[in-house]
Amino acid sequence: MRMLLKNGHVVDPASGLDAKRDVLLDDERIAAIEPSIESTGAQVYDASGLVVAPGFVDIHVHLREPGIEHAETIESGTRAAAAGGFTAVCCMPNTQPVNDSAQVTSFIVERARRTAAVHVHPIGAISKGSKGERLADVGAMRGEGAVAISDDGLPVMNSGLMRRAMKYAASFGMTVIDHCEDLNLSAGGDIHEGIQSMRLGLGGIPASAEDVMVARDIILAAETGARIHVAHISTASSIAMVRHAKKLGLPVTSEVTPHHFALTDEQIPGYDSNYKMRPPLRTGSDVTAAIEGLVDGTIDCIATDHAPHTGHTKMQEFERCPFGVTGLETSLGLALKALYHTGKVDLVHLVRLFTNSASSCLNLGRGELRIGGPADITVFSTEREWTYDAAATLSKSKNSPFGGTVFRGGPVATIVAGRFAWTAEDGIR
Repeated sequence: MRMLLKNGHVVDPASGLDAKRDVLLDDERIAAIEPSIESTGAQVYDASGLVVAPGFVDIHVHLREPGIEHAETIESGTRAAAAGGFTAVCCMPNTQPVNDSAQVTSFIVERARRTAAVHVHPIGAISKGSKGERLADVGAMRGEGAVAISDDGLPVMNSGLMRRAMKYAASFGMTVIDHCEDLNLSAGGDIHEGIQSMRLGLGGIPASAEDVMVARDIILAAETGARIHVAHISTASSIAMVRHAKKLGLPVTSEVTPHHFALTDEQIPGYDSNYKMRPPLRTGSDVTAAIEGLVDGTIDCIATDHAPHTGHTKMQEFERCPFGVTGLETSLGLALKALYHTGKVDLVHLVRLFTNSASSCLNLGRGELRIGGPADITVFSTEREWTYDAAATLSKSKNSPFGGTVFRGGPVATIVAGRFAWTAEDGIR
């Protein structure tokens, strides 16, 4: 199948391309990128007024399969990813059973091959059962397709185990993705420890719960030479530590979620459980630090930490409900609102945060447009207005704090391996 994307504004940070171009796709590969290309019998997609970018990559999602299919499946989660403009996702291992073995990794790979709307890269667990006691079989998972290791959802409290994990991962050239939370400091907490937690009478999670673990793991990375990636960074101090580590030349990268640069703890409307996530929403100064980190390159990419929960599970009392919110379909809209339309980043920088910079954190080899490369394309608008309807999400779960939000710009079409994985009819949504 041949497809021709005509008249689009092509943005490819990897090559520096930022101009009006036509893009010709031949089956699963990019055949040409030129100022003007004749249709030559190809299906023509008019991208006038739209941005044509490399396929977006989300390196932090929870697809829940195997074991928690009532909340999400690989099929439903990747359909939501395609609707968010993502052509590839990396799925965290906190499934049931945990992805801590070659058998579970191979199941995910095969299931994705059969049902996924986008490319799926499994992330293996650091420890058996993510219990933080014994190392998982990293080599075997790597052999079946795991691209990194993490106990995301739970921190590795044992420093000795984390040190061994870093050494082991380094021997395979893998990145360790770190959920930075000291459970002794965060125990009993529901939201950020501060004025809002006092006002609502909820247990607080102090910023120090994240900061001390970020400091520990930067120290261990310096000692072992391992590549570490700080997941869902949320505090100004943690961001400052990552900035310093990068200045020292340490192999440390980080990500921030859209909800952590779009919302503060003061915006939590009472006891709405859709605003309960881990790490919690932080203060205005933390949000400012996150945006500054995205602007100056301290934070490498935007990742959603898409964490679906069914209504009967999430809609409990605030203290009892699980942490986590969905985020695949609103990520680009929030980034445009907070970063691009405010003039903090240009279009090339914005696209970089979703593409080659995200991919490079885990050495995925994705997120760029090149002749002969994969025909994975994200087409989006920076201007078209649309309203997010959480009830109409393609995810099986609806737990988003952004239901009813009006966005300016968002995904229009997602092309995976040369075919449409998702398109918007007559604009967005």
